Amino acid sequence: MIKIFKKNKIIIFFQTAPKALSGKSGYAVLELLFYISFFAVFSLLVINAMIAMARSFKETTIQAELVQSGNIMERMSREIRQSSSESVVSATDLKLDTNRIEFKLSGSDLQFFENDIFIGNLNTPNIVVSALSFTQITTAKGKAVKIVLTLKSNNDTSGNTQNFYDTIVLRGDY
Repeated sequence: MIKIFKKNKIIIFFQTAPKALSGKSGYAVLELLFYISFFAVFSLLVINAMIAMARSFKETTIQAELVQSGNIMERMSREIRQSSSESVVSATDLKLDTNRIEFKLSGSDLQFFENDIFIGNLNTPNIVVSALSFTQITTAKGKAVKIVLTLKSNNDTSGNTQNFYDTIVLRGDY
């Protein structure tokens, strides 16, 4: 609303607030505080969701590494299956006569030897071999080797492990 006053031949114009708004002078501060608090709560929810997603992604990555490390068991199974006899079977060492292949647990690494030459570790640097066991099985009909392999990830703080089991019949015995 615009009011006009004449005072000493000077016209003064000024605008006054409508009567509906004249009582809301403190609401702007309250609205501002409400929006700031709403934004803070919403930001906390978003940050919490992002932290949960990052944790879930890390756990999924660790599980994928452990499952992919099952290739170690596949490699050992294939070499044992191609062999017709074993020369040394101990708790953590298996030496095959036919192919001159050896699997040996050294610390937390599963080493692979061919013709008494160290080829490399079968596990990746972030995968630890917690336990390895070879057991010779001899029956009237043939020979087999039972393998128990336990792996864990260096990146996993909770200490989850993945167990792999296999029994392989030597070539010519089936």
